[in-house]
Amino acid sequence: MQQQHTEADEQTGPTFTAPTHREIVTILGGLMIGMFLAALDQTIVATSMRTIGDDLNGLSLQAWVTTAYLLTATISTPLYGKLSDIYGRKPFYLLAISLFVVGSLLSGTADSMYQLAVYRGIQGLGAGGLMSLAITILGDLVPPRERARYQAYFLAVFGTSSVLGPVIGGFFSGADQIAGIAGWRWVFLVNVPLGLIGLVVITRVLHLPPLRRIEHWIDWPGALALVVGLVPLLVVAEQGRLWGWTSPRALTCYAIGLVGLVAFGLLERRAGADAILPLRMFANRTFSVGAAANTVIGLAMFGGLAVLPLYLQIVRGQTPTEAGLTLIPFTLGIMSGSVIAGQLTSRTGRYKVFPVVGTVLMVAGGLLFSTLGVTTPLGLLFAYSIVFGLGLGLTMQPLVLAVQNAVPVRDMGVATSSSLFFRQMGGTLGTAVFLSILFSTVGTTIGDAIERAARTPAFQAALADPKVAADPDNAPVLALVKGTGGGLSLDDSSFLSGMDPRLATPLLEGFAQSVDLVLLISGLMMLAGVVLTLLMPELPLRNVSGIEGRLADDAALDAAAAPAPAPGVGVTPVGAVQAATADLDATRRVSDAGTGTPPHQEMHRDDR
Repeated sequence: MQQQHTEADEQTGPTFTAPTHREIVTILGGLMIGMFLAALDQTIVATSMRTIGDDLNGLSLQAWVTTAYLLTATISTPLYGKLSDIYGRKPFYLLAISLFVVGSLLSGTADSMYQLAVYRGIQGLGAGGLMSLAITILGDLVPPRERARYQAYFLAVFGTSSVLGPVIGGFFSGADQIAGIAGWRWVFLVNVPLGLIGLVVITRVLHLPPLRRIEHWIDWPGALALVVGLVPLLVVAEQGRLWGWTSPRALTCYAIGLVGLVAFGLLERRAGADAILPLRMFANRTFSVGAAANTVIGLAMFGGLAVLPLYLQIVRGQTPTEAGLTLIPFTLGIMSGSVIAGQLTSRTGRYKVFPVVGTVLMVAGGLLFSTLGVTTPLGLLFAYSIVFGLGLGLTMQPLVLAVQNAVPVRDMGVATSSSLFFRQMGGTLGTAVFLSILFSTVGTTIGDAIERAARTPAFQAALADPKVAADPDNAPVLALVKGTGGGLSLDDSSFLSGMDPRLATPLLEGFAQSVDLVLLISGLMMLAGVVLTLLMPELPLRNVSGIEGRLADDAALDAAAAPAPAPGVGVTPVGAVQAATADLDATRRVSDAGTGTPPHQEMHRDDR
């Protein structure tokens, strides 16, 4: 392919001065704003969705609002990675923030749930690039060995948002009006000033050198096939519990998704180096093992943690705000783990031990969570949260670092976005599967708990109490015991707060047992994560940043393509090439380890 660069670059070559710690922290401030927007949005909207659905007269459509955001965010993530590798990071990061801000502004003005679903889709188009490009830009600026300690800031944003989301969402959704605007609309409108600040900061402080652009063919057929493959599968993951996993609609989604994924694989193989997700990258053992590990961790982590807020709100009777505050120790664990992993990686250059220890802690945390009951002391819950959060903090950052370090610098964008893509896909699947397990077993566990409680004197006394029989909040359980009801529904669990405690206890115990089952499966599933992290190779960390690596690549290619000097003038052609390619060999030696691709093949790939 023809390479485009400026005339000045041809004469002197672009230069790059590594940023100082202060400059990196300033740039991180802008990147973290974007990441905070994406991470906060997931929790703040979930907390407010019931209020939003009631106000827009479409509570039954709330799942589509969530699904629209999830679809566009998941599908756009690998696109941002690939396109930023070709055309540069900054323009696409600014585009991601802009789309998110526009989608937020539109969502705050929605008059129906259908409008809100469309606007949330626009938000998702921006969210797909906010997190992956932030991590990639950091990789451009900082060598892998130093990168780990800065990535701890990103995980701190993730943890903080998981706590602040329910608190802020509860505040906004609980207010009738703020500044003359319905309270729930501020759930979206609050993103606008934050996003504008992020745009200004990134525009002013992020200055990347002009790198040589390789004119690749954009893999639009592969992108379309990815959409056809993932959209039906994500839809059925979100809606399957309501539709039925073997319903005609679900089976149709499975079939369409399978056809799309097969077509995607064939098209990616044909596209070669131009593919959105180059299949050659799976020949890199670190990348392939990392993809599998991220999927398992997303499956177990997001799936298991999806039921904890339900436990806190239904079994412990907490409000969404209180539930968010109860999980603060979880956030402290994430932040502590990420700081420990980052600092020790920077000092020692070793990173494999952290995801291994982290996944072991996540197994332990999941098993400890599976012992939660109606009367479990909050102190124990805090301790379990710290264990699980510490494991998560030790795991997430080193896995991304390992993948970035193992691939050629020109592929760092697509490698980073692919890691997050697999984690998000695992999280989507895990949430669907584990919530399905929860609600498919809760009827049986509650029935068994009521049967056990029915033999106790306290329960018998409650059944015989006329005041209990007259209270409508007790009607669901009384009908279930007498066999006159159509079954117990937890779609609206508000009746539990007013129910006689003697009747409510077996319901809470049964729900807690189903939550424990989900968390037990989640913990056991993480055993696969332990095995995968043990299988991951540990390669020496590069001492050059992504930009420095790309500049070295360009210099070596120029030297290799330069005409030989006249006899007796200057150095010999062999000496010139060897001198110019020395840095390239040094920076690539690690990249090509385990891939089976000699360095010269990578050079020819970029020339196509």
